[in-house]
Amino acid sequence: MTTYRIQLLDNQNPAQVRDARDLLLTAFADPLRYDTARIEAALRPAPPPFYRQFFVARQDQQVCGVAGIQAADWATRTHLLFLSAVAPSFRHQGIGRALVEARLNWLRQHHAPGRVLVSTAKPRRFKQLGFRIIAGSRKEGRWLMRLEMPAEPEA
Repeated sequence: MTTYRIQLLDNQNPAQVRDARDLLLTAFADPLRYDTARIEAALRPAPPPFYRQFFVARQDQQVCGVAGIQAADWATRTHLLFLSAVAPSFRHQGIGRALVEARLNWLRQHHAPGRVLVSTAKPRRFKQLGFRIIAGSRKEGRWLMRLEMPAEPEA
């Protein structure tokens, strides 16, 4: 079994940002919707009160997965999971699920309570993590799903 670790993307590390960008460009091979400029802009931090955070899965020095999360609306505490990709040679090893879990754990630590939205062609993965399909949201083979995050109980 391949071992990997998940960490926050270091926006000050040009090599790590380049590797994340290249993986996303390959995964989202649609230059009309996901060109280099759009991916590079998405990888940059967002100014407060919004945030944009990326996580990378790494095996040794290689970036094998990338996944983002951002504030959709800070007033309603709504967050979006977006731009998630695992390199083809690393798929089916649990990296995609681990990236989802890392983002949710980060959100619970920094922004709970709130809600999380994701658009996905694979709703089963997200249902297992507590997401629910938003009725009538299926479009072009994708569903919009929501997860409500309660406040952490006080100890």
